[in-house]
Amino acid sequence: MTTLVAVAHGTRSRVGQQQIRDLVDRVALRRPDLDVRLCYVDVQQPHVADTMLGVTDAVIVPLFLATGYHVRVDIARAAAGNPVTAPLGPDPVLTESMARRIGAGDAVVLAAAGSSDPGWRAGVAGIAAELGAHVGYTSGTERRVPDVVADLRRQGAERITVAAYFLADGLFYRSLHAAGANRVTPPLCHDPAVTDLVLRRCDLTIGAHAL
Repeated sequence: MTTLVAVAHGTRSRVGQQQIRDLVDRVALRRPDLDVRLCYVDVQQPHVADTMLGVTDAVIVPLFLATGYHVRVDIARAAAGNPVTAPLGPDPVLTESMARRIGAGDAVVLAAAGSSDPGWRAGVAGIAAELGAHVGYTSGTERRVPDVVADLRRQGAERITVAAYFLADGLFYRSLHAAGANRVTPPLCHDPAVTDLVLRRCDLTIGAHAL
């Protein structure tokens, strides 16, 4: 039986922890032919390196929204020759998920975690362009979400939605509710389409290695 190893970052938020567990549980329910395991790269246990000990027939699916350091280094080192899929984002599924939750006529701020990785920033900019959104970050040196919301208010925007580019609840996601917008979209893991995306990443990789 192939093992699907879902690797999350890890969070101290109990709500976020449960959301990720629920996502992985839905994956397991959908696919009883897979041995589905959840592990982490930080904060929570088990660590991906420990989970991979002795595992020889696995597909590793990073529950991340971009190929950053954890995917390129931590997960790659732990893979031990097992294939690693692309992370969940950026992907049209995630863009469409946020778009479905944006009201007509709203000004939109795409909120993402800050990163010095140029690929991450390019991915965020591409999603913002598709949503017709302004970009704001929750960390780092670039423009913060509250500042972008305030600028839109000064320009006369009455209804502002923050489109949250976050998989689950956590410190950064919760900060969005204090940014001054009218609405914040829910974490992406709530959308059933994300369950489909995890399985698609896995199946594409299994198919590629079967050739």
